[in-house]
Amino acid sequence: MVTSCGASEIWPKGSTVSSAYQTRLRTAAEAAALVRPRDAVCVPLGPGQPGAFLEALGDRDYEDLAIFCALLLAPHAVLFKPGVRVLSGFYGPVERALRDQGLRVDFVPADFRRYAPAMRRLGARVVATVAAPPDSNGRMSLSLHAGASIDELHRAAADPDRLLVVEINAHLPRTFGIDPGHPHSLAIEEADVIIESAQPPPTLPESAPNEVERAIAEQIRPYIRDGTTLQTGIGGIPSTIVELLASSPGGDYGVHSEMFTTGLMKLHLAGKVTNRKGVYDGLSISTFALGTEELHNWLHEREDVRFLPVDIVNDPSVIARNRRMLSINGALAVDLHGQIAADTIDGRQFSGIGGAEDFVSGASFSDGGHSIVCLPSTARVGERVVSRIAARFPAGALVTTPRHQVDVVVTEFGSAELCGLTVAERASALAAIAHPMFRDELREVASRR
Repeated sequence: MVTSCGASEIWPKGSTVSSAYQTRLRTAAEAAALVRPRDAVCVPLGPGQPGAFLEALGDRDYEDLAIFCALLLAPHAVLFKPGVRVLSGFYGPVERALRDQGLRVDFVPADFRRYAPAMRRLGARVVATVAAPPDSNGRMSLSLHAGASIDELHRAAADPDRLLVVEINAHLPRTFGIDPGHPHSLAIEEADVIIESAQPPPTLPESAPNEVERAIAEQIRPYIRDGTTLQTGIGGIPSTIVELLASSPGGDYGVHSEMFTTGLMKLHLAGKVTNRKGVYDGLSISTFALGTEELHNWLHEREDVRFLPVDIVNDPSVIARNRRMLSINGALAVDLHGQIAADTIDGRQFSGIGGAEDFVSGASFSDGGHSIVCLPSTARVGERVVSRIAARFPAGALVTTPRHQVDVVVTEFGSAELCGLTVAERASALAAIAHPMFRDELREVASRR
């Protein structure tokens, strides 16, 4: 596990940097006491969330406390208290559990890049983040998360009417951005309050892929040529693909991915990553990391992995400049028009929009690139097996990615390359990769197109 020395071991006693740190240092309870009964708190997505601070907020009572967040990684007690409402840009298991228990959690529709204007509009008085221990210059690395909150952290620091809380965690890796414009760090002097935490940061254990996920990965493998630049995310399919690449011939890969995963670390360790991409050459680019403790340790002070704000990483024009960009994203369902439903089930929020649409768009314009949306051909709903390739979405269904953006759709039964096809040809191609038990029905619908 990553461990850095404490503040007292970094600077000479009585130094200016040491004094700045000590004058801001508070306990988590003291920091929580600065939050008012009626207030708004903003925290970053997932691995940027200050766990000790959020836990301490659970020891107080509130009249109306709004917490803006995305992908909560722990069921902190404050989330269950009367008077607290959660505004989330991306649902994970915690948000779904809050919703299912009838608690106050609302989805804020926005892709990852649009979290930043959403934060500005909310104008939370309190902004809080985790960071790695300061370096010898008094810079606190933002570690596993750059995301959409960096500008909001700096705005809160510069506003005397707002409160910036920085939670230092010695278990977090010190990671880097790209100077001069994106240092991926805060100066000690920017923080109003500093607290220290010894909580191990949340991890995402690897899960063994099932038979369907392995079959889908095998269908995607032919699209990955030497020199491909990769974007992958959470789940068995991306993990299996990266395992295949790490253990098979080929290489010269690049990494430009919203999320840096344990699998991408393994691709580095296999010597397959050269990052000759045409943009940010020599560097794997990401905006946040989530994975195992091994990944955290490996990322510590690595020079060849850099974290940049999401408005750069997920910018379709930047994505498109990468050589042979290949994006791999999941979906919940696709209809015969090629519309993608990826974040809701029967109108109920399941996850979020994230950066999928940005990568679907950007990768499609990369020279030699492809955007792949992958999904199992079926799902189980109660006792029934249903096709994830639908003849049509029901009225009121929410589309995450419109049909004109979609390039390639993959199931365990094959791939449908939709770019350039007519409406009827797209329907036929999608029906052909459906599960055999639904294929004839879908082909009949497709033939009427």
